[in-house]
Amino acid sequence: MRKLIRYSVFAIVIAVSSSATGQVTSSKTNAVADLFLSRDIIATLIVASPDGQVVHVYNESRSITRFSPASTFKIPNTLIALESNIVESKDTVFRWDGEDKGLQQWNSDQTLESALKVSCVWCYQEIARKVGSKKYEAVLAQIDYGNHSTGSHVDLFWLNGDLRISAAEQIEFLRRLYNYELPFRREHVDVLKDIMQVETNAEYSLYAKSGWATTTPQVGWYVGFVETDTGAWLFAMNMQVDNRAQVGLRKELTVASLQVLGII
Repeated sequence: MRKLIRYSVFAIVIAVSSSATGQVTSSKTNAVADLFLSRDIIATLIVASPDGQVVHVYNESRSITRFSPASTFKIPNTLIALESNIVESKDTVFRWDGEDKGLQQWNSDQTLESALKVSCVWCYQEIARKVGSKKYEAVLAQIDYGNHSTGSHVDLFWLNGDLRISAAEQIEFLRRLYNYELPFRREHVDVLKDIMQVETNAEYSLYAKSGWATTTPQVGWYVGFVETDTGAWLFAMNMQVDNRAQVGLRKELTVASLQVLGII
């Protein structure tokens, strides 16, 4: 596993990398930790500048532990689908076959944009079967995504299959994505960034993808980036999910941490 970030432990949050230009205050450090501890949530969070100069980390040991990416894999999968001409644009349509797909919002035709936003599993499984295992194995190795493993089930490997990735690896992937350093065409990265937008207001724009791996234990993800007038920040959060009521905490705790850090 390639070493992605050099950490310097500062209380509970790792405030800066070895080349950092600044660090969070102790009050902010404690406040971020308190957000998770007050909810009794086992989690990790990394917030980093796109140039890697400043890195904040809560729970270092978990941040380098690999878990199933679940639907956060839709981020690279969207790029793979665009690059492979399986989809042409965010408006490419996936036709629903009329069968119940498990969630009401999945029981209709989807575009690439809506499929990402509602995390439509059957749409991306359709993509996966067209991409094929050999292509995935080559691309995952090329972009160094997690453990590169697809296993024997091409339409399940990111859900409950063999693919695993850590929060630290998610951040490295997001850094290369944001900086256009991945081996994908710029216009395809721009399509992805566009459909990842989940919130925008006068102060910031939030681009993210959630994930929920029903492994044992279950893992919830919230990864992406936020843009403000003063710059952009990448984030990757995962948490142990003990019950369905905790799922909403993925975004809630991430956004609250960005606020505590003074980013938004």
